[in-house]
Amino acid sequence: MAPQKGNLMTYRKDIQVVDATIRDGGLCNNFYFDDEFIRDLYTTNLESGVEYMEFGYKASRDLFNPEEFGKWKFCNDDDIYEIVGENDTDLKVCVMADVGRTNYKRDIVERSNSPVDLVRVATYINTMPAAIEMIEHCAKMGYETTCNIMAVSKAHREDLLEALDMIGKSPADAVYLVDSYGSLYPEEIRNLSEMYLEQMDKYGKKVGIHAHNNQQLAFANTIEACSVGVSMLDATMNGMGRGAGNCMMEQLLGFLKNPKYQLPPVLRFLEQHMDKLREDGVQWGYQTAYLLTGRLNMHPRAAISFTKEKRHDYARFYLDMDQE
Repeated sequence: MAPQKGNLMTYRKDIQVVDATIRDGGLCNNFYFDDEFIRDLYTTNLESGVEYMEFGYKASRDLFNPEEFGKWKFCNDDDIYEIVGENDTDLKVCVMADVGRTNYKRDIVERSNSPVDLVRVATYINTMPAAIEMIEHCAKMGYETTCNIMAVSKAHREDLLEALDMIGKSPADAVYLVDSYGSLYPEEIRNLSEMYLEQMDKYGKKVGIHAHNNQQLAFANTIEACSVGVSMLDATMNGMGRGAGNCMMEQLLGFLKNPKYQLPPVLRFLEQHMDKLREDGVQWGYQTAYLLTGRLNMHPRAAISFTKEKRHDYARFYLDMDQE
């Protein structure tokens, strides 16, 4: 078992916090955030000491109809510039590019002509070659890159080790442990974190974690990974994210002991914006249906439908899902 890095009285300078509110939260409202929300979120991240702010996806307009989504599904550089200007700050801008859903050769231009600093390439274990190709392109364009292997709870250990080796040999700066279904427990997160760290240490690369809250373990899993050396930590305001949501930014910043992180700006943002989103009908956060898909290690789409239909027949839902 890997030794714990630091304790509750100390902080590690290598930790970097990534705000994924717009990108993961955008899955709850089809990315329809107004500019005031985005500007205030940018200011909040600056004031709170967060290192990276993810603005959304670089989705292809050939595959997704722009009339059905807000602009942060596509993250045009001009739209980001309208929020951050020249971004003469320590906060870095990032976007996510999904394998198979991004026209990266057309839409990801030279870093010198873009407000984006980091491109996070999202892939499943079976599309690793395409992910490596995207990472190589983005690195050549001058960006920082990460490889986010989704649905890791479904991956075989041998395949995962091979994927980590591919990432290690690529230009990627970091690899992400992604608990897409919110099905993993802290002990499993620790074991996977140790595997990721061991593989990435060979290549001098970082490891990050992106957790989902189906079993109310997103925060626990994030700090468990952090305790053994994972250093890029994803969180969202009030946990806003697909289905059960993510590790809450207010929890994470309340836990981290680095004095650079400030909690009051986040709390003010919650007061001003997050309650209103819920009042307007945007849904996210732990519910029993998400617990059940998490327990069964399943994609939460069935639980999302269950919730939208305002069903409460949890036992029937569970039995139906368990038979698939």
